[in-house]
Amino acid sequence: MSTPIDPAAVVAAFIDAVAPYDPRPEDAPVALIGVRTALGEGTFAVSDHVIRAMCKALAAYRDPEDRGSCVDCGSRHLDENLHCRECGRLHGILGEVIAQHARRVAAEDA
Repeated sequence: MSTPIDPAAVVAAFIDAVAPYDPRPEDAPVALIGVRTALGEGTFAVSDHVIRAMCKALAAYRDPEDRGSCVDCGSRHLDENLHCRECGRLHGILGEVIAQHARRVAAEDA
């Protein structure tokens, strides 16, 4: 089991990493962010610069579990082999080869 992450510490670390580059550190904060969990809590006054950095970080983030959507059912639950956990469709090159083979076999049997 991995060590629990303190969300308040994560927010504080993000702010500490971004704040030195704020071109207008004297401006009043634009938001107050509060985090409270079993591991800790914190309240952070953040500038427009920090909020914009959060937006950019979110836009650039790609979850390692994101393998796209199933073309059949639309589920976002494809496993590491691009097999849909919802409907069973196999995606990717191997999935396409298997689907083509299945269509040929079905056509031969018809």
